[in-house]
Amino acid sequence: MTLHASLTELLAGAGILDVDVDDAVTDEHVRSSAYRRVVWVTASSASRDRDRAIVATILRDPEELVAKTAVVALVDSIAMKVTGPADFRQWSAQLLPEMDRLKAQGHRDFIRRRIHDWLFYLSVREGHMPTPIEWARVTDWMQRVLAEEATSPAALALLAESGSTRKIRNIARNRAGSLDPRTR
Repeated sequence: MTLHASLTELLAGAGILDVDVDDAVTDEHVRSSAYRRVVWVTASSASRDRDRAIVATILRDPEELVAKTAVVALVDSIAMKVTGPADFRQWSAQLLPEMDRLKAQGHRDFIRRRIHDWLFYLSVREGHMPTPIEWARVTDWMQRVLAEEATSPAALALLAESGSTRKIRNIARNRAGSLDPRTR
């Protein structure tokens, strides 16, 4: 399938009719914007049935960075919608085989790492108390997200002690100190 045909199919499937496909084929910025819109429509859908096919189509893009960025945006969006780590694990397991379409190992690893980070986030949100070793296995980005969003005083205290950067440790320490004592 050509890039033109793939884009036409993706945009039509998402109900996006105002993108000039010829422009998108020749300009990666236009294409990237189109993918962001497709991802937004896809993530907003209640059905997850087409996600793997959409990811497979996006990953055929000749500009791997554009494709990786769009897939990461979808992963981030779905992670914030699922009910818990089990749902996200099941959803992401369907996508992982598609990552082999990416030639650059770094791009494949980045997406897999992002999925791992979100699984960790969702487990903490469900009450899992991570060990310092588990904290060390997530990216600095996810440690910072959790330092900014976690509501568990124990998780924040542990992150304040073992966060990978001073900034993360300070955010966690400040948030742990400012939590409502009734939530402790």
